[in-house]
Amino acid sequence: MNGFYPEGCKSNCEKAGFSLQTLVEAKAQGCVLEAPVLMCDASHNLIVDLGCMKGIIPRSEGAIGIDDGSTRDIALISRVGKTVCFTVSEILTQNPKPHALLSRKNAQELCLRHIKTECHSGDIVDAKITHLESFGAFCDIGCGNIALLPIDAISVSRISHPKDRFYVGENIRAVIKNIAADGKITLSHKELLGTWEENAELFSAGQTVTGVVRSVEDYGIFVEITPNLAGLAEPRPGVKAGQQTSVYIKSIIKEKMKIKLIIIDCFENGYCPEIKYFYTGDSISEWDYSPTTCQKQIFTKFCG
Repeated sequence: MNGFYPEGCKSNCEKAGFSLQTLVEAKAQGCVLEAPVLMCDASHNLIVDLGCMKGIIPRSEGAIGIDDGSTRDIALISRVGKTVCFTVSEILTQNPKPHALLSRKNAQELCLRHIKTECHSGDIVDAKITHLESFGAFCDIGCGNIALLPIDAISVSRISHPKDRFYVGENIRAVIKNIAADGKITLSHKELLGTWEENAELFSAGQTVTGVVRSVEDYGIFVEITPNLAGLAEPRPGVKAGQQTSVYIKSIIKEKMKIKLIIIDCFENGYCPEIKYFYTGDSISEWDYSPTTCQKQIFTKFCG
């Protein structure tokens, strides 16, 4: 996103150990830098390690929404020990304690302005998982600006909770689904994980592979073998959702978009299929998961 990245991700800015000259130039040019937070003081100002001096992010400059109460102070406290983005507001070099005044809020506003004016539905961005709820994953998509990735947009294979797919702090790729007038941003993810055919081509009938039990129904057991591909196994007593399983691939039926499986064994192991991104471009206009020969269609169109 033209220089805006989730906090703590590799960017085109130095992370720490800035020289005085670097800070002076960053202030003049309005550049976004990032560095680790050492502490949050009793007044909820963030103290940042700049290398050549201490940096202070006043509470009011700690995040968008702190002043009006729409963002709680826990958003500041929770940054201790982590990297934050900021712009340089003022450099005070007088002895004995030279320091710089910084603004994380301004960095967030610059990034958000860029998203609203330059980004569109279908654009692919770097994102970092910040926390997980039953309904979706919250992601930093630049300078601490948060977007929601709903649970049904994470993968085609259904999961009971986003923690089945992600962990907090994980770096992922995501697609901007919608940018609302009020600034709320919704993401999608499943479109980057490949079509049914792309995933099915990784397997063949007769193989025995590893999977995860995603749901147990009266008529069979759904087993995920990649995040965007699940098959149906015959019923078997004692099997529970979330278990790791070894499954024999009985058949792959392209025209019906089905994979028939036989469960060989089930066990508790915390296994999660690796995320593989099939699509690596910068934007996507539409995505058809289903084979052309299949009557059932799973399709996404981004409005651009």
